[in-house]
Amino acid sequence: MIARLIALVFKLIFGFVALSLLMVVIYRFVPPPTTITMLSDANGATRDWTPLDRIDRNMVSAAIAAEDGKFCTHNGFDTEAIEQAMRRNMEGGRIRGGSTISQQTAKNVFLWQNGGFFRKGLEAWFTVLIEGIWGKRRIMEVYLNVAETGIGTYGVEAGAERYFGKGASSLTRDQAARMAAALPLPKKRSVKNPSGFVRRYGNNIARRIRIVQRDGLDSCARP
Repeated sequence: MIARLIALVFKLIFGFVALSLLMVVIYRFVPPPTTITMLSDANGATRDWTPLDRIDRNMVSAAIAAEDGKFCTHNGFDTEAIEQAMRRNMEGGRIRGGSTISQQTAKNVFLWQNGGFFRKGLEAWFTVLIEGIWGKRRIMEVYLNVAETGIGTYGVEAGAERYFGKGASSLTRDQAARMAAALPLPKKRSVKNPSGFVRRYGNNIARRIRIVQRDGLDSCARP
């Protein structure tokens, strides 16, 4: 009985590893058709897959400036950011994360929102896989196409059309910064008419975009 149980566990583990590898390899070349987040969105999911070379560099730089300044140099995990987040969380107050763009992409494509240590463990596994198989350009491309950018809106192309009436290929620095400022909470933060914190944060990101581009912090993922 125990031997059968052990054999079953090994089969499940092997099956999961094989399936996850297959999915990551396929999505290296094929756009993910949908995600769990999109399927569970009561508002539907409007999206328009757009290759990275048709997304303005300002949007790539804005994502790095807002979400992950070390994107081009880390291996998928920013240990310093994770340690800082853990210290802040131990001090109490609002829970903060230290997720990189790679981790967010792994979660958005293969997993679900929220969840505890189990989901974080799966997220780490998929992060390692996409870093090794996809590379930085593909990770950024997928991230900018599956990230929630508004109510029932996914990807920067659909977001740019919704907010500015144009595609993501011609976003200005300020427009890209405003979209990046809303990324963590796109259902609650206004992109078209930002005020208060979102406006200040967007202005801050716009300033950081200059630094990101000047110092080549987006060099691994330029369109």
